[in-house]
Amino acid sequence: MKPIIIVFLGFFILSCSTHSESTKNRDPNLDWLLGNWKRTNEEAGKETYENWGKPNDSSYSGIGLTIQKGDTIFQEKMDIFLSGGKGALFVKMPDEEKATEFVLTELTPNAFVFTNEANEFPKKIKYWLERGKIKAVISNDSLEIPFEFEKIKE
Repeated sequence: MKPIIIVFLGFFILSCSTHSESTKNRDPNLDWLLGNWKRTNEEAGKETYENWGKPNDSSYSGIGLTIQKGDTIFQEKMDIFLSGGKGALFVKMPDEEKATEFVLTELTPNAFVFTNEANEFPKKIKYWLERGKIKAVISNDSLEIPFEFEKIKE
């Protein structure tokens, strides 16, 4: 009787770990985004920051801002929603009535791409983690702007 229990227990453990692994592969988390980041390739005289949080298991919220001579000259709010391998990114500027939606087109454990072909700029937003830094590119068919962020030590 004990060998049968051990076999069933083994199958149960394997089936649980296989299920959680497949779920993990379907919806990688983006916890590598979390925290406060400073852009390292910003033009002289400006400082750009992104701050990311995780309000729940399936979403991330970020604030991006650029400061020049003590004044905020650019600000945006970003919200990422992930569910069942699908996702959306909403980007909103303070003076906009409605956020611009981008659809998830690529998602791996260390990178994501969102696109909106109807948007003039950007049409594509790509973020990835590389050696502890966040790199990003926003682009359309004729222009590409690279970003590189280092985590701010707290």
